[in-house]
This record gives sequence, C-alpha cells and structure tokens, in this order.
Amino acid sequence: MEQAFEGVISSFLQDRVGLYHNFLSQELSNNLKRNLLELLLANQLKVAGIGNNSKLLTNKSIRSDVIYWLDRKHNDIHENSFFDLIDAFIKYLNTTCFTGITGYEFHYAYYDKGSSYKRHLDQFKDDQKRAFSVIFYLNENWCLEDGGQLCIYHQNTTQIIDPMNGKCVFFKSSELEHEVLLNHTPRMSITGWLKVG
Repeated sequence: MEQAFEGVISSFLQDRVGLYHNFLSQELSNNLKRNLLELLLANQLKVAGIGNNSKLLTNKSIRSDVIYWLDRKHNDIHENSFFDLIDAFIKYLNTTCFTGITGYEFHYAYYDKGSSYKRHLDQFKDDQKRAFSVIFYLNENWCLEDGGQLCIYHQNTTQIIDPMNGKCVFFKSSELEHEVLLNHTPRMSITGWLKVG
C-alpha cells in the first residue's frame, strides 16, 4: 500500500489536495458499499448535523446527507479491514511526514438523489483536533450526469473532483472550504478526519 500512501502525499504536497484513484481495493469498496446499503435499509443512518456539541443542528437546506459512524466495536470484518488500512496510512504519515496524528473518526455518508452539502470548512472554531479530512468514494459506474462532485475552493481556483469508486481525497481540515454539488443519483462515501491532540 505504500504506493497509494505516497501517491496521496505527493499530490497533496503539489496541490494541497491529495488524490489517489484506487486507494480502496475493488473488493473492500464493494463490501463497504454493501454494508452501507444494508444499514440504510435497516434505517440505521441518521440525518447529519452541522457544528459540534451544544452547537449541533440539522438543516437540510445546507446539508442533506445521512450518516452512520464506524467503530471497531461493531466487529464488522470489512469495516475493521478499512480501519487496518487507515492505521497503516497514519503510521506512514507520522513516520514520513511527522504529522503527529493520534486518532481518527469516520462515518458512512449517503446522499440520496437531490442532495448536497453547501460550502463549508471541516474544522470547528472551538476545536482544532481535526487535522486532515479524508474521503473514500463507493460509487461504481459513476458518470458526469450523476452529479455529486466535490468542489474544493483554492485561493484563485476551484477544483472539481469526481466521486469515483475507490478514490481517496485528502486535505487539511482547517484550510480548504469545499462543498458537495447537487447529485442526480444516490452518492456514497466514507468520510472522516485524522486528528491530533
């Protein structure tokens, strides 16, 4: 996996956004997608909020996805395989880039047709523990007409990223505002943050 890790790091250093197209294997991506859809059918996904702690609120005009937090305590073999991959990535980041990452949090995100997430920054104003935002896409056979691209706002340009199956996106949580554009077919991902402190 070092090739994938290096691919993310090198593109991040060049463009402030790390990208790698097959970070998740086809098998792992398919298994995680199956898990997400089973949780959706079982009504286990909850409306996503905005903000944290006492400031947490829901507003579907700003954010209209539903989520389910991943946890090793669930003892799901595929999710634990995902966590093993994240642990290896963090070890590599800390060893080669001295990032000081001490933890993480990840959730499934499901955007039904007609959903979006308006422009925002991932790091909370009163909590700077989120160091890096990481997204892994679970959308097979995605095409341009499906929408749901990630739009990242750089200082003088915008970057549009297609939510292709297995792709990893990596950037600093405190630096880059971004949004999920309106989707025209269901859109699935695992989204999370690598944390410090």
